[in-house]
Amino acid sequence: MPFLVDPAIPAGSLAVAGHPALPVGDEALLRPWLLTDAAAVREAFSDPEIQRWHMRRADSVAEAEGWIAAWQGEWAAGAGAHWALVEAGSDALLGRLALKRFELQGGTAELAYWMVPLARGRGLCTRAVAVVTRWAMDEWGFHRIELEHATANRASCRVAQKAGFEAEGIRRSVWLQADGRHDAHLHARVRPGS
Repeated sequence: MPFLVDPAIPAGSLAVAGHPALPVGDEALLRPWLLTDAAAVREAFSDPEIQRWHMRRADSVAEAEGWIAAWQGEWAAGAGAHWALVEAGSDALLGRLALKRFELQGGTAELAYWMVPLARGRGLCTRAVAVVTRWAMDEWGFHRIELEHATANRASCRVAQKAGFEAEGIRRSVWLQADGRHDAHLHARVRPGS
């Protein structure tokens, strides 16, 4: 059955363009993941704060390699874009940003992120979120980007607010994590002028 409107983002167009690297000021770079990042991902997921807000952990470098391969596959399939946030110059892993759950017909996606302890509290995550959001909306025409976090994750809420994601509500008891069920704040940013 045909759609009544053209898709906001034509299927296959992202993968053809190639996964970009995006600078975050002079201090960091968002770049596509490499399998050689697996040891750093495993190390990041040994952090209690990352484990607290995520539903899984990496028990081995091989498992982290599997995650990275899946993230790379999402780009190839036009289903998501995942970046390693690395320090400019040293290429040390600082965090992860991802646009996932692409719905190309309507031009929507979900944003997710985490930061290693060394990179927290510097405003870097907020700047990286702004860079990815600008890229998605200005270069590709995404209309709406959503972001969710556990209501108790105040740091993530501050990132969302500072990056211009408006709070839209609470999804009750939506996440099951190691310490039980969590409510989640839903934030969204809509492309200006839409």
